[in-house]
Amino acid sequence: MRAFVYRSFVLLLLSGLVIGGAQSGWAQNARDESAEDILRKSDDLMRGDTQAGIYRMTIVRPDWERTMIFEYWSEGTEKAFIRVKEPVKERGVSFLKIEREMWQYVPRINRVIKIPPSMMLQSWMGSDFTNDDLVRESSVVEDYEHTLLGIEAMDDGEAYKLELIPKPEAPVAWDRMLYWVRVVDYVPLRAEFFNERGEHVRTMIYSDIREMGGRIIPVRFELIEEKKPGRKTVMVFDDLTFDESISRSVFTQANLRRSR
Repeated sequence: MRAFVYRSFVLLLLSGLVIGGAQSGWAQNARDESAEDILRKSDDLMRGDTQAGIYRMTIVRPDWERTMIFEYWSEGTEKAFIRVKEPVKERGVSFLKIEREMWQYVPRINRVIKIPPSMMLQSWMGSDFTNDDLVRESSVVEDYEHTLLGIEAMDDGEAYKLELIPKPEAPVAWDRMLYWVRVVDYVPLRAEFFNERGEHVRTMIYSDIREMGGRIIPVRFELIEEKKPGRKTVMVFDDLTFDESISRSVFTQANLRRSR
């Protein structure tokens, strides 16, 4: 879900400008940790072996807003299950992700639909996330080459600034990413996404950093469409647990049809 998009939904995830001159402690930090080490620790913080929780997603447009509530479960980077709780008219709409495949259940027609490659770049539930975001958000560690550009002062503390360039064979959507990770605890703070023309098209802002599920994490993710003024999607976790056992039956097509 990053959540899940979660990290969500995401996790995918990042932005800022390098401060001129080296920050205090920069040379020592550069020797101690690589860019990949930093990104992996941030990813591990947000992911855990398993996750389960409830989150709200608000879709913001220039002339309207819409809020939905979901429950979700994830296991590692390969499995995720999401079910709509509200609004009532869409309750029970469910999504299953296994590796890079995804299915949707629509109660209104009582049908499980395999989402084909041609639909992967379409909007997910009318938000600024796409179906592809749900499937590929876990690849930021493995599918990119990472460079540590420096340390920058941000509102929530000093942050490592990293540049991510996709590996030649990687099946990713972005030509370049910038990612900010807080120095003190590896909490992600911001991300920027660039297309093949070098245009900055998306920004993800991570905020409301607090304890949830026994970890200090951001619980609010704001995805901004830079080329579409007035458009964004905000995801807020209301409840979250890490590393608790999840029944194998959750990540099955049979579970798509079960009401909760």
